[in-house]
Amino acid sequence: MSRLRFSEDRLARFKGRDGGERTIHIWEPSQPRAVIMAFHGALAHAGDYVMAGLYFRSHGIALVGFDQCGHDGKRRADIPDFNIFLDDAELFLQWVKKNYPDLPIFIMGHSMGGLIATKFGLERLKRSDENVKGFILSSPYYVNAVKISPVLQKMSGVLAKLVPTMKVPLASFTDVLTHDAAITARHHADEHDAVRASELTVRFGHALSEAQKGLASNMPAWRWPLYAVVAGDDQLADSQAAETMLKTIASDLLRYRFEALNYHENFNETNRAEIFADILGWMQPRIAT
Repeated sequence: MSRLRFSEDRLARFKGRDGGERTIHIWEPSQPRAVIMAFHGALAHAGDYVMAGLYFRSHGIALVGFDQCGHDGKRRADIPDFNIFLDDAELFLQWVKKNYPDLPIFIMGHSMGGLIATKFGLERLKRSDENVKGFILSSPYYVNAVKISPVLQKMSGVLAKLVPTMKVPLASFTDVLTHDAAITARHHADEHDAVRASELTVRFGHALSEAQKGLASNMPAWRWPLYAVVAGDDQLADSQAAETMLKTIASDLLRYRFEALNYHENFNETNRAEIFADILGWMQPRIAT
């Protein structure tokens, strides 16, 4: 993606773990007072953060996100392993610190991006990193809500080795991501133009399921301020499982919001302005310190 398709102020690039160029989408005020580094969901792209980017830019906060490995204009998303997301996250944090020196940093993740952000906070981010002030998650993909054939589930590890790029047989969920018809139309246009992937490989699917294993037992070790919003009518991520896991985090660290009527994409839903305002209120005292 090489043009400003999503109202970005500019694009940039950094080199990922595999040497590939990652496109960064940037929404920024002239003098940002904080920066959000965002991770998008599976099959998506960083341009999906346009609504959040425009909102936070208007409040003096930059939002930057990159098109992750396997999501670079291909209809079928594929990754070599889940750790490439965490390795790239470390490289991206270095880029953010270099380009926004000394600014407060918030790490945002939606869906698969929420899983990435969570594992990044648990496994990679150092507690001594004082620049990072907190995490913001939307519909984190901790447990799959999509019905998968038991045979395919059992065979996924074997298939990931034998035929790694084989397509996972899944129905389209594009029409149940948000109640906002204009954004749904944009998603369809992105799929048509191969900006948004519409398929994923068995290797990708297996990597996601492996990354989810053991997460529930590790969540009580979470040590970062966290704002989390979970969608109640989510047909991709299991909202009840996410709520259960999130509520094992120390209560003084967690700000939890449940949106019973929302589809999967809280940041693209029709009530997004209300959610963004609540997030901003949660961020304000952490920016000031």
